Amino acid sequence: MFRELVEDIRAVRERDPAARSTLEVLLCYSGLHAIMWHRLIHRLWQWKLRLLARWLSQVVRHFTGIEIHPGATIGKGFFIDHGMGTVIGETAEIGDGCTLFHGVTLGGTGKEKGKRHPTLENNVTVGAHAQILGSITIGEGSVIGAGAVVLDNIPPYCTVVGTKAFVVRRRGERVYDFRHDQAMRHEDPAIQCLLQRLTRLEQEISTLSVQCEARHGARSKTEARSAASEGEETEA
Repeated sequence: MFRELVEDIRAVRERDPAARSTLEVLLCYSGLHAIMWHRLIHRLWQWKLRLLARWLSQVVRHFTGIEIHPGATIGKGFFIDHGMGTVIGETAEIGDGCTLFHGVTLGGTGKEKGKRHPTLENNVTVGAHAQILGSITIGEGSVIGAGAVVLDNIPPYCTVVGTKAFVVRRRGERVYDFRHDQAMRHEDPAIQCLLQRLTRLEQEISTLSVQCEARHGARSKTEARSAASEGEETEA
């Protein structure tokens, strides 16, 4: 337990430039508090004291804003930055050296039994509010972008973004030229041009539809007159 605590404190000091001292980390980091309590509660879970473990996890959730199921397996050097709103499911497995930001969910899809939560291999970083769902594996050294929704296995050393997330970098090499600052937005001229063209096309389709109906109506009237004329000639 003590060695794990030392590793967790070292992880905070190394990854958060705002951490000025070990004492500050011990007193002020709710992510560290949640992890410290989880390591104790997880042992209670392993000792089959399930109800006590669940109750204590809810108490810790109340004080830290971080919900870690007692059954989750967490490696050493784990860092939850800020942490509020983070949820880690029962069968989640987290390797060594992983980092989670606030609002992250390591959850299930509600369809599986048994292993139903994600596995994070060593040194995975998950951005704020990312949702990793299901019994999937995030490969070693991968980075999950903020707000991403990940539903499939991710190979090692990849960077993934988007909803649903897709790979943009593999082993340090960019495989898709995605830039957040270049992503098209509603107010972009290109988008506005497409919207205007779509509006014109809809108007043209509406006009053509009216013209077709008018022509069809006129043709029907002409055919009716012709049929009436032929009937009069036949009677005569």
